[in-house]
Amino acid sequence: MPELQRLDAGHAPAVLAFELANRAYFAASISDRGDEYFDRFADRHRAMLAEQEAGAGAYYVLVADDGSILGRFNLYRIEDGAADLGYRVARHAAGRGVATAAVRELCRLAAARHGLRAVRAATARENAASRRVLIKAGFVPAGPADPADLGGKPGTRYRRDLAPAGSDEGGGQ
Repeated sequence: MPELQRLDAGHAPAVLAFELANRAYFAASISDRGDEYFDRFADRHRAMLAEQEAGAGAYYVLVADDGSILGRFNLYRIEDGAADLGYRVARHAAGRGVATAAVRELCRLAAARHGLRAVRAATARENAASRRVLIKAGFVPAGPADPADLGGKPGTRYRRDLAPAGSDEGGGQ
């Protein structure tokens, strides 16, 4: 059973393997990270861990039973009780509900562990799979997205208000 784990230094090799194995797949729907990202991966990984330690981000990986990474699920720009969500799932795991389940779990953690009241996301209009994940995970459209945030593509912003930690509500709209 895949497990959503908070990113740590030990995940670096598996995360790099995940990113390299899925680079072309990701680039078909979102902007490619570029060669420099891969050349400086170790530095970027350490920077993310420092951001996480400082409370500016919360980074998670979905780990398969064999230790491989099935997806990345990030809360970033954490401020004023809200954060932006970014995620990507391996090609071989896509379409099986793992992204929706992990986004739902991350929203639960966002409230319970990180004290957030809302999570925002944006996706390009042409990325139907990402739109479905967000809607199934309780997000609602909140207006047009800035194309600069989506590699120049038009899209939609989404928002999910979260239930307070400890409440019986599951979050939602």
